[in-house]
Amino acid sequence: MASPTRNSSATDKGNKFTNAGAAAGGFIGGLGSSIAPPINITINRTQNNSAGSGGGRRPHAEALLPAPDFSSPAMVRQYCNTLRAAAVTLSIEVAMGAEIMKGVLAAVPDPEGRAFGSRIRAQKVARKMQRAADALRDAAKNAAACHSTFQQEYEEEINRVRHRARRPQQPVMNWAQQ
Repeated sequence: MASPTRNSSATDKGNKFTNAGAAAGGFIGGLGSSIAPPINITINRTQNNSAGSGGGRRPHAEALLPAPDFSSPAMVRQYCNTLRAAAVTLSIEVAMGAEIMKGVLAAVPDPEGRAFGSRIRAQKVARKMQRAADALRDAAKNAAACHSTFQQEYEEEINRVRHRARRPQQPVMNWAQQ
């Protein structure tokens, strides 16, 4: 819901995405639904109006990653796992976007009337987005490898502290003493 204190330029900024969605829908609708898959655009916008809170750090509700605080092995593991999960999710989304883009752009007629010209042009454009999806997939792999390498390189320090972190053993009942 829009707050009454927002100015008109902020409202126009939100409307540009709505207008882009309408334009894309009109474009696809004009091509025929048998050629291109339907596209639904949903915009979720979260505003943080609390100025000055958090001491200059990003608010965690709006950030994809936790704050880069590597003060313990658990924090390193959490950061790497969150990065990996976000990169995998984004990789899938971008790859699907590349396929949709390729399908939509292939339906645009070639201006020179070449056979398969529209498909070739669409493939050239979508290839760049597919490379972005591949890079995100590689980022997920590297995040997992980062945590693995951390465990290998700092194994001695982790094990030195790990034995102190174990729970004390409970006393064993000696049934022979009666």
